[in-house]
Amino acid sequence: MKAGHWIMLAGILAFLGVALGAFGAHALSERFGDYEKGVWQTAVHYHLIHALALFAFGIAYAGLPTPTGMSLGAVNAIGWCFAVGILLFSGSLYALALSGVKVLGAVTPLGGVAFLVGWGLVARAGYALAQSGN
Repeated sequence: MKAGHWIMLAGILAFLGVALGAFGAHALSERFGDYEKGVWQTAVHYHLIHALALFAFGIAYAGLPTPTGMSLGAVNAIGWCFAVGILLFSGSLYALALSGVKVLGAVTPLGGVAFLVGWGLVARAGYALAQSGN
C-alpha cells in the first residue's frame, strides 16, 4: 500500500474509535455494568492509540526511505499489524462487552500479538534507519 492509503485507513479507524467511544459512553452507559464499561474503555483505548500509530506510520512511510535490510513488504507489515491488531484486539473486546460471550476474549490476545509484532517491526525499522544514518 502507499502512504496515502495508510493515512486514509488511520483516519477511518480513528473516526470509528471516537464514534465507538462516544457510543459506549452515551448510548450504552445504561446497559453496561462496570465490567462491560471497563472492557469497552480498554477496546477504545487500544483502538485509538493504534489508529494514531498507524497515522504516524503513514506519515513516516511517506517521508522516510525504506530501511536498509528491510523489504517494502516488511515495512508494510507494520501497518497491517496495527490494523489487524485493532480488528482482533479491540473488535473482540467490543463484541465481548456487547454480547457477554466470554469466549470472544480468547481472540483478544491474537490482536495483542499483532500489536507487539508491529511495534517490534517499528523498532527494527528505526534501528535500520539509524544504522544508515537517517
